[in-house]
Amino acid sequence: MTDANLGLLRVVLKVHFWRHGGIQTSVTTPLVMGHEASGTIAAVGRAVTSVQVGDRVAIEPDTPAGAASPAPEDFVYRLDNAAVSLEEAVLLEPLAVAVHAVRLADIRPGQTVVITGSGTIGLLCAITARAFGAQRIILLDITETKVAFAHAYLGSGSAGVVVETHRMDPTASAEENARTVSRRFGLRQSGEMDLGTAVDTVIEASGAEAAMQLGVYLVKPGGSYVQTGIGQPKPRIPMLALSEKELRVSGCFRYGPGDFSLALNLLSRESLNLKPLISSITPFEQASTAWEMTARGEGVKNLIEGVRD
Repeated sequence: MTDANLGLLRVVLKVHFWRHGGIQTSVTTPLVMGHEASGTIAAVGRAVTSVQVGDRVAIEPDTPAGAASPAPEDFVYRLDNAAVSLEEAVLLEPLAVAVHAVRLADIRPGQTVVITGSGTIGLLCAITARAFGAQRIILLDITETKVAFAHAYLGSGSAGVVVETHRMDPTASAEENARTVSRRFGLRQSGEMDLGTAVDTVIEASGAEAAMQLGVYLVKPGGSYVQTGIGQPKPRIPMLALSEKELRVSGCFRYGPGDFSLALNLLSRESLNLKPLISSITPFEQASTAWEMTARGEGVKNLIEGVRD
């Protein structure tokens, strides 16, 4: 930071940059770490009209490539609902990713959705799918603590929506896990290449190769598969099953036009509860402690409190 008196800022940690300097393209210092942030406006330019000093805002961190000039005013979202805290607003960025995934999947009311991976994005995809009208949501993971947290966070559903969780066997094959999930949740089977016929959409949020394979086996013929998690650059997938089912496959990277605004709308209506996802808030002076907690897999979202005036 070139100015340590920027008001209140909370940044969510990204271990990719802390440990390795990036995912594909490495970054160099100096830079401000994190891209999930909220804060209070400390100053505005003379031409700014949408926000004013003292406004609480969430920040969309990335402007479109090819823009003639930066438009930072358009990428600051005022928090008009006083019930939305700055801490919750930090999660607006990953919530926009979940909104993007759900929109790519074209989830409709009454559908059954399977989500593989119960990290932050998987959890947010689950509550977003519920907000979009999914009638049944099944969240899968291999880590017992994550499954337990997901079960407690999501509950058993609400207003006719069924939400279920399951811990997969990490030693079993994708086909074996698909059969187990199909039996447990009553998802019909009709053959080796078509292990699931009752799942309308799979959102893969872990990036794990085995989860990708599982998702292809579970989704019904003609269903939607959205790859949201990022893992191995060249994973193996069951191409025969994917082709025979004529699946609609979409990649998902961050978010697109309108996703941030829709995410804020969902949050502002108080239809989504993000507070349980905030595991810790660390003072700026101890920021490295929060990075290390995240690197060890502790907590869901560990926040760093910005420098105060």
